Amino acid sequence: MRVLIAPDSFKGSISSVKAANTIKRAILTFNPALTTNIFPMADGGEGTVDAIILSTGGERITRTIQDPLGRSIDSSFGWIGESQTAVIETAAASGLPLLTSEELNPLKTSTFGTGQLIKEALDLGAKTIILGLGGSATVDAGVGLFQALGLNCFDEKGSFLERVGGDLQRISHIDSSTLDPRLKHVNFVVASDVTNPLLGTEGAIAVFGPQKGVTPDLLVPLEAGMTKFSTLVATHTNRQEVNTPGSGAAGGIGFLLHSLLNVTFKPGLELIVETSNLKKALPAVDLIITGEGKVDGQSLFGKVPVGLGNLAKEYGIPVVALTGSIGDGIEELEKEGISVVHSIVNSPMSLEQAMKNGEALLFEATTRLMKTLKLKKE
Repeated sequence: MRVLIAPDSFKGSISSVKAANTIKRAILTFNPALTTNIFPMADGGEGTVDAIILSTGGERITRTIQDPLGRSIDSSFGWIGESQTAVIETAAASGLPLLTSEELNPLKTSTFGTGQLIKEALDLGAKTIILGLGGSATVDAGVGLFQALGLNCFDEKGSFLERVGGDLQRISHIDSSTLDPRLKHVNFVVASDVTNPLLGTEGAIAVFGPQKGVTPDLLVPLEAGMTKFSTLVATHTNRQEVNTPGSGAAGGIGFLLHSLLNVTFKPGLELIVETSNLKKALPAVDLIITGEGKVDGQSLFGKVPVGLGNLAKEYGIPVVALTGSIGDGIEELEKEGISVVHSIVNSPMSLEQAMKNGEALLFEATTRLMKTLKLKKE
């Protein structure tokens, strides 16, 4: 049997790379004669760098940059020297995991550090930059990112604004002529599954703001600031991008990327599959094992297991999804190529316990799966 192992991360518990290696270890412990091939997956958020550099033989580059509150931290991005491609995660420099819940402050958090990573990639001679949008702690519409790359912002008195954060009401004028000229010669590919517009009830503030510290009393002023800023940008660029799919991604970073650069947006899974050459491996595969933290009806909307299921259908390959939690609506997944969904939880336990012991639970669940497959074969 030839098994392709392609899980997403079990968020907060197991990275996609660790999950793939755990599943592989369980399979080979059960039967060393089986053939395994691992392709860690990601959706543009956390794990995107690991998934791509593992499949391409790339490396990690570490640099000192600013976290969302302006503190110095060491962060990294992926580098594929052969193609001079940089792979950058917004979460690595401007992400929620970098802050405690008490530190969340949408008025002050900035994407400046993400822009610093892009500048470091340009300094290495990057011809392509893959930017994963996901998990940001910001609602600054990407202002900080572009400030790190030369964008100048001014208030109504013409005073230079060094740091803005999500308080976009303060900006009355921008100057993009000072942007790093190298940006014009780079192929920008944005990995994001978010298609939300910038403004409104489905926009960056209303939908994603609460997880970033946007309290009910801040919703109206932050939305007003975002609206004012979007009008200013549209006038400056003569481009109207507020309703362009993905403009609301990562606290509005998508909007400024669309407005100031020529970028290509791709669903995260599509990009990972394309970059890893996973499709080339499928004709020789007998079984696909995937997984993520929770599988339910929402998995139909761009999640890794369903994306793989649809790919597998073309080749008649069965797909097993291992998950920490099974929710409502999984009966629909069979139509999308998912043969069966198995929970890795083996007894009643709290979410905290399950996440703490995720790796061991995944190993045991994979072993049970292999025993079941052996019984069927016999």
